[in-house]
Amino acid sequence: MTEQTHFHAWRPHPWHGLVPGRNPPHFLQAYVEITPFDSVKYEIDKETGYLQVNRPQRTSSLPPVLYGFVPRTYCGPRVAALLPGSERGDGDPLDICVLSERPINRSEVLLNVQVVGGLRSADEGEADDKIIAVLEGDAVWGDAMDLSDIPPRLIERLRHYFETYKMTPGGESHVVVQAVYGREDAEKVVLAAMADYEETFGTR
Repeated sequence: MTEQTHFHAWRPHPWHGLVPGRNPPHFLQAYVEITPFDSVKYEIDKETGYLQVNRPQRTSSLPPVLYGFVPRTYCGPRVAALLPGSERGDGDPLDICVLSERPINRSEVLLNVQVVGGLRSADEGEADDKIIAVLEGDAVWGDAMDLSDIPPRLIERLRHYFETYKMTPGGESHVVVQAVYGREDAEKVVLAAMADYEETFGTR
């Protein structure tokens, strides 16, 4: 008799059908939308769960790390309350950036990660935090426990990318990274985003 294993008969929706991680808010699951090799901005289509082209990047700037979101999170009023001056959350799942020593050059993959910090980002008055995490078991980054374990130049690169990635040539950026924070504050943002999700969509 073969052992029964759990599986999905159909592909689950990456935002609503997956879990946020094995032990949130520290150990999370990240769904990758964009890799450091992408010159096009991809984003999950909220209705179908498939990746869609959001926009071709107008500049030569490429994302410095893997970039995606945490399933079953939502940037609503609780997330907005953690960002001084913000009017609301951006209404999207919580963004996450993942450091990996080995190049991962494909999107729509799931990563087990551990949180080390984040960027407190505002986009035209909307809270749009970026959690920073490292790939679990990574040979270089796997032992990092807080943002202080990450080279400042890499954080600077991340900050610059998000402050400029929506710019068009000759235009101005509407994204402001107000602060950089460590693991403790990042975990508060994760918990707030999980609570915002449950209030908005229920446990299902």
